Parts: sequence; structure tokens; C-alpha cells
Amino acid sequence: MFGAIELGGTKIVCGIGTETGDVIRHASIPTTDPEETMASVFAFFEGETIEALGVGTFGPVDLNPSSETYGCITTTPKIKWANYPLYDVLKAHFQVPIVLDTDVNGAAFGEMAFGGATDVSSCLYMTVGTGIGAGAVIDGELVHGMGHPEMGHMMVRRHPDDLSNGVCPYHGDCLEGLASGPAIEARHGKKAHLLDPSDPAWDIEADYLAQALVNIALILAPERMILGGGVMKQSHLFPKVREAFRQKMNGYIQNPYVNELETYIVPPTLGDFAGLKGALALAIKKGDVVHAGR
Repeated sequence: MFGAIELGGTKIVCGIGTETGDVIRHASIPTTDPEETMASVFAFFEGETIEALGVGTFGPVDLNPSSETYGCITTTPKIKWANYPLYDVLKAHFQVPIVLDTDVNGAAFGEMAFGGATDVSSCLYMTVGTGIGAGAVIDGELVHGMGHPEMGHMMVRRHPDDLSNGVCPYHGDCLEGLASGPAIEARHGKKAHLLDPSDPAWDIEADYLAQALVNIALILAPERMILGGGVMKQSHLFPKVREAFRQKMNGYIQNPYVNELETYIVPPTLGDFAGLKGALALAIKKGDVVHAGR
């Protein structure tokens, strides 16, 4: 049995699962202050025997193993969690191997292991909701560098019909500042799910998301792009994003993946379980490495 934690800004989902990806038991816990929240997490796992623990967390988070602040949540707008030593707290409680990554990296890994990307060797997972984040798996390995990717903050060209300022507190009109759920509400005065499918707001949203996906396709060349999160539950948005992507790519890339956009830009197969199953997949991989003596 393996443990999994998906640490989100509004809720945490904890789970116990098997090496085949089956979730045996799970629970959702509100994300409040760190002490109260983590006490509820520990209570969920009380009495359970697990081989390893996988954790996908909101960020930014320090993922440099040689850093003195490894495993700390850093410049999050969730003030009570800023600089919280998440890894150290977990390590002090659980006497098992722990692997920590971002929630979107975990979701990408979960789709690769158990979901809609099992037939390819690389994929992108982007969540579009309260914020925008993305993780990527290339040749079976999660993409890292000096830290973890922050694709939600890439710069995009302003749509000519968009007169908003953007809501990102750091960059204003980056992708998250212009295309996240709060950005849609700030621009149009309604939450995304209240907008009519025919509203021109969706053309603006599709434009921004397509710009981001074109950038990522040209830089990382993933074999599948999976879009989840609350905004993407508006299924009518997918055809708009695909068409905007096709127009912006303008035939520059020609291959079996990009030529079939209905199977290239897709919703998550794992749905709301993408993050939890991703954390489970991270735990399983960590357990396999430990057993192999690596």
C-alpha cells in the first residue's frame, strides 16, 4: 500500500492506494492554517502501513535537494503557508520514503501512469482554475531545472478586445493574470461557469490558452496536452482552444500528434483524481527505487 497527498490551496485530498493505481480510501480536508490542516492529514493516515508517500503540493515550492530550504513552500500568496517546511514536517511524522513535487507535476505523472497519456512517452498537464500551473513528463521523467516549471506565468500577447489589467500580483498580464478563473471574473463580471457558452469571453480565453500551448509545443514538444481545472470543465472551450491553436501554429509543425488535435489537446482522463493518483504514482516510483537500492 502507498500513501498519496494532493495539497491544494482550498482543500487537501489524502489517499491510500495500491501499486496498480487503485485508490482504496480517500478523504478531502479543508486547507486552513498549516498546523490544523496537517493534524487532519496525520489523522487520516493513523494506523495505516504504507511503503512510501507521494505528495503533490501547490507552489512555489523549493525542489532543489541540495538547498537548505528543500521542501519548503516559498512565495505563495497563502500567507500562513509561506516558507512552511512541508517536507521536514512530513519526514518527522512518516517513517517511510517521501517524494515531493508540485501538484501539476503530480497530475502529469498520474495521467502518464494511469490515465490519458499511457500510450505516449511525453505529456503536458495544465490546470486552469483559481490559478494556472503546468507540469510535464518527458521520456518518463518529470521536468525540473533550477526548481520546477512555472508555465502559468509565461508572457502572452494581449487580445485586442481585452482591456483588463490582469490579476497576477507579480506580473499583471501573464497567462495566469489573463486566463485564470479570477481573471475571467475580473474582466467580465461573472464567474466562468456563469458565462453563456456563446459569450465572446470564451474566444478571448481560448486565444490566451492557445498561445500558451503553442509556446509549450514548440519548446517541449509533448506528445499530448491535457487541460484540467475548473475553467476547463466548460467542455465547449476545448474546440475553441484547438481551433485557435491550429490557427496560431499555422501548419508549422506537421506530425501525427499535432495533426489530430482532438486527441492532442484533451481533458484529463482521471478527472478530479488526476492530482491524487499522480501523488500515488510518485509514491509507487519512489518505493520501486528504494527496493532496487537506487
